[in-house]
Order: sequence, then structure tokens, then C-alpha cells
Amino acid sequence: MQESATRKGKLKLFVGAAPGVGKTYTMLKHANSLHARGVDVVIGYIDVHDRPETAQQIMDLEVLAPLEINFSGRNFAEVDVAGILARKPSVAVIDELAHTNAPGSVRRKRYEDVECLLDNGIDVLTAVNVQHLETVVKEAATVIGHRIREVVPASFLKRADEVEVVDVTPETLRQRLRDGSIYPKEKVEHALQNFFTKSNLSALRELALREVAQDVEDRLQKSFDRQKIPGPVGAKESIMVCVNYMGRAPKLILKAARMADRMKADLIVLTILSKDKDDMTKKDEERLETLRVLAEEHHGEVAIEFLNDRPLGAVIVDSAQRHNATLVVIGQPSRMRKWVGVTRQNPVRYLLRNLKYTDLRVVGWKE
Repeated sequence: MQESATRKGKLKLFVGAAPGVGKTYTMLKHANSLHARGVDVVIGYIDVHDRPETAQQIMDLEVLAPLEINFSGRNFAEVDVAGILARKPSVAVIDELAHTNAPGSVRRKRYEDVECLLDNGIDVLTAVNVQHLETVVKEAATVIGHRIREVVPASFLKRADEVEVVDVTPETLRQRLRDGSIYPKEKVEHALQNFFTKSNLSALRELALREVAQDVEDRLQKSFDRQKIPGPVGAKESIMVCVNYMGRAPKLILKAARMADRMKADLIVLTILSKDKDDMTKKDEERLETLRVLAEEHHGEVAIEFLNDRPLGAVIVDSAQRHNATLVVIGQPSRMRKWVGVTRQNPVRYLLRNLKYTDLRVVGWKE
């Protein structure tokens, strides 16, 4: 009992782009594989939405009765958290994560019920559609065309030990809808013309894949094993563009931003200062502010480095490694000007010799 009170449960989250992709089916299939290995698994809450294939996946899993709550003359079925805690399973399956509990429930949101189970040492399998995740809810609302009221906070996603995307193509999902595998036939045509349009599903699918990819990358960057891997590692490209000469900066940033847009990559605008921060002039600060505005216009961020008597190329290499850059973009040094007016060294030559595991793009200029 003492061990259960101190150990936090593990959370596995199944994420999908839309209803019908197979989140609940996949979650139950995973629960059955655990059960077959002798793990004590119970279903704390499930909604198969009258889908026979999903219902069949319950198989031999124990289903706990939901908690019945009466409000305004209506009965609502909610997760019986106290009942699950009394049963003490190793794993609980809790569907419909973004659900708002009926008035009179102990907790307002279902994800809070899940957190309670985790805090009491019970592992949880749960499922959610991507539009309900706080990190993408604004983008998803723009895609769908209406406000999303049920939101799972980013802090909950960070609690997950494993996140799995359940993915099918938009056309496959639309065909499932036509076949009556998602909604009753009388609702199919309306759904095809509204939520289940190909453009909506494609955008939501991209959000789901991107969100899980970002989660995987964040976990990798924080992991101990990441320190053993040389070079940039992650699920997403990252472009770092080096600028200092303000006359060239807008064109160089624009070129890098277009690359980032095509590659679905992050954009970092690197500038290197020869002065210490305390010695910066008003003109220096204005120049940095101009760079910040340019970067923001192209959905990027500014990174500031100080030379500190280092070779210019070495500063770029160090910054590329620190920002996990997969591509460095730099303008060809001018014959009339030094690249930043602080050194005679050609940074391109240094980068060609010393930049490892990262691609280099040199942008030419007409003198």
C-alpha cells in the first residue's frame, strides 16, 4: 500500500486527428495485449459509439460500472474514481479524455480524474482528439471554424510517459464515414460537408502528426541518451540564418524563411556582436530590434551571440550545435566589406572545415 502511495502511475496517451481514426480501438487492443501478459487491466470508462469492431475489442477485459450522477433530472455516466482506487488495478482504461464532468462530480474535468489515478500509482491508457490539446487549440479552432470549449492543458501532455498518434488518411476516414462506421447514416452527408471535409481532415492530421513529433523531439532533447548523439537530432528541421550587415538582412532572412516554410522547419536568426552587452549603443539596440521584427514577420526568433575574442566561424558552429540546427544559411562575404566588420577571417571557409552534421547554404550576392 505504501509503495502504491508513493509511486506515480504511468500515462499513455492515444492522439488522433478526428473521430473514427481508431483511437479507442487501438487503445483497447493495447489493453488486451497487456491483459494477455498477465497485467491487471480494467476499463474505467469506455464509449464505443455503437461501433461493433471497437466493442469487440473489449473481449475479456473487466469493465467497472460508471458513476451515475443525476443533474436536472438527467443521469450522467462518469468515471468512478473512488471505485477504481478501491479496485486497485495496475492499469485503467479511461476514454474521452477531454470530457467535462457533470455538475456535482468531485472533479470538473476527466483529465483531472486521470491525474488522481496517476497520483495514486495506477497506470492509465487514455485517448483524445488533437483539437482538444491546449498547444494546438487555436490553430484547430481556425481549421474547424468554431471555438473549442473542452481543452486538455499542456501540463497534462507533459505527464505522459508515451504518446502515440493513431493515423489514417483523410480519404480513408471519409470512406469509413460513408460506410456508416463512424456516425449513423442520416448524419453522414452533413458530416462530409462540414467537419469531415478533406481540407479539415488534412489540416487536423498535420496538427496531430506535428504535435506528437514535437513531443518526441522534446523528450529526446531532454534525455540522457541525447548527450551521446553527435549533431542535430530530432523530428523537425531547424534553419539558422546568420545576419549582421543590415542592408542584406531582409533578403537573407526572407530566403531562409522560404526554406523553413517548405521544410516545415523552425527559423532562427543569428546575429553576432563584437561588443559586450553593457557596451551596446542605442544604434546597436535599434539594429537588434529591427532584426527581431524581421524574424517575427517570418515566424522566427532571434539568437544573439557575443564574439568574446573567438573566431567568427567558431561562434556560428557553437550556436548551431546549441540550437540543434540542421541547416546554416549565410551570405557570401563581400569583397568590399568584412562580414560583420569585426574580423578579417572568412567565416564560410571556417564553416566548411569545422561544421559537422549540419548542412551549409551560402547565398551569393551581386556586387
